[in-house]
Amino acid sequence: MKYKVDLSQYKNVLGRKNQVVRLVWNIIWLLFVRPLPRSIGKKWKSFILRLFGAKIHKTANVYSSAKIYIPWNLEMDAYACLASDVDCYNVAKIKIGAHTTVSQKSFLCTASHDIHDPLNALITAPITIEDQVWIAADAFIGMGVTIGQGSVIGACSAVFKDVESWTVVGGNPARFIKKREIKG
Repeated sequence: MKYKVDLSQYKNVLGRKNQVVRLVWNIIWLLFVRPLPRSIGKKWKSFILRLFGAKIHKTANVYSSAKIYIPWNLEMDAYACLASDVDCYNVAKIKIGAHTTVSQKSFLCTASHDIHDPLNALITAPITIEDQVWIAADAFIGMGVTIGQGSVIGACSAVFKDVESWTVVGGNPARFIKKREIKG
């Protein structure tokens, strides 16, 4: 079966204003934040993020090398952390709960394309990461996913479905490994 698709009719639903503001955002981040050592200047980075509409708790930490697509779609609670080289592709909202760490090189992705639409229209859904979660290095969290409180996402995992609270998951696609128990 062959399909002929005319992509010349594709329309960016985010609009020109969104593109211009994101361009300004990227220039500001590149010039005034990116050169800082990874964990230096936390208050400055939070100020810049808030200036562009992010809701960042004063104790949250975003490393300089993190990439944030749309800061006004980012919310971070107390002691939340986006580590080195995290790619926060937040076309839709991303909420990161208190005491949660998203480790280096992880990818939070709130957008994709509708493969059933001949124009591959953009589709989005928010990501919610609850309190006390650890997303280990190089993990992928897909659109529409909720990561339950206290969960651990193993390194290099790909998460496409919600994760229950206090569980450990890993693999591609991520699967249940065990319940997480805190030993006191």
